Amino acid sequence: MTVLCLAERDGDGLADASLRALTLARGLAESAGEDMAAVLTGPAGTVPAGLLASFGAAAAHVIESQRLTGYAPAAWARALAELITVTSASAVAAAGTDRGSEVMAHLGAITGLPVAANCAAASRTSPSACQLVRHRWAGSLLEDAVLEASPALLTVAVDAVAAVPAAAAVPAAAPGPAAAGATSVIVHHPALDEADLRVIATESAGRSTGVSLATARVVVGGGRGVGGPEGVGALEELAGLLGAAVGVSRVVTSQGWRPHRQQVGQTGTRISPELYLACGISGAIQHMAGCLSAKHIVAVNTDPDAPIIARADYAVIGDLNQVIPALVAALRERSG
Repeated sequence: MTVLCLAERDGDGLADASLRALTLARGLAESAGEDMAAVLTGPAGTVPAGLLASFGAAAAHVIESQRLTGYAPAAWARALAELITVTSASAVAAAGTDRGSEVMAHLGAITGLPVAANCAAASRTSPSACQLVRHRWAGSLLEDAVLEASPALLTVAVDAVAAVPAAAAVPAAAPGPAAAGATSVIVHHPALDEADLRVIATESAGRSTGVSLATARVVVGGGRGVGGPEGVGALEELAGLLGAAVGVSRVVTSQGWRPHRQQVGQTGTRISPELYLACGISGAIQHMAGCLSAKHIVAVNTDPDAPIIARADYAVIGDLNQVIPALVAALRERSG
C-alpha cells in the first residue's frame, strides 16, 4: 500500500504548495506504516529526484504521453486513477491549488469517491477511514472530520502545512521507509481517450516567467486605489526592485486591469510571503482570506479606517501615487 501525492513543478523544482502537500502525505503514510510516492507530469529526465527523496518520497511516478502537450485536468486524473490500481494506493493527495483541486475533482468523478478539500492534517485510523482536520470558511475555523473511503482523496490547504523535509521530521536514528535510498523514477504511460484530452491548457511565455505569486517571499499588491492599468504598472516597477510578485484585489481583475491569475483572495491565489505591501486595497474579508498567512503586512491607503489598516503591521496613510514613486526613488538611490 502507498500514499500518492500529485506534485506540481515550478521550474527545475517543485511548487511550494506541493512540498507542503508532500509533507502531509508523508505523515499520512507514516500513520499507516506505508510508503509515500509522488506523481508528476513531464519528462522523466527532469524529475527532481533528490528533492523528492528529501521529502520522503519512495518513488516518483512520471506521467508521460505524446498526447499531453500541456495541462489537461481530465487526463491527469485518468492517469491518477490508473496509478491507484497499479500501486494499490490507500490515498491520493494534492495541493489545494487551482490545478490540484481541479484534478482531484475529476478523479472523484472518475472513481465515484468523495474528495475532502483543504486538509491541514490527516492520519489513518483504519484501513477505510482517515481522521482529518480541515480548513473551513477560508481558514477562519478548523473542522475535525472522518473520511470513510478507500482510497481516500484529499487536497491540502496551501498555507496550512509547513514544508518540512523528512530528515527534519524524524530522528536520524529512525528513518522512514523512503529515507534509506534515493527516490526511484517510474514512467507511466496512461491510456487516454479523446474525452480525456478535450481540455488542454498551455502556458504563455508571459505566465511562465517571473516570480510565482503563490511562492513569492515578497508580494506587492494593488487595489481599486491604483486607479487603472497604469497604476498597476507603477507597482510592477516597485516589484522589480524588490524581487517581488505583483498581486491584485478582485476589483482590479473585475475591471479588466489585470488577469485573474494575479488575484489574491478567497477566489484567487492564497499567499504566504514574508512581506505583503498592499497599496490602495481596502481589505475586504475575501481579500484578507488570501493573505492571512503573510508574515508582515504593510498597507498604503488614504483611508485610516480601511479594514486592512487594522490587520497591518505598519501603515502609511497617504496617496500611493506619491508614496510609491518616493519608495521607488529611494530604492534606486540605495542600489546606486
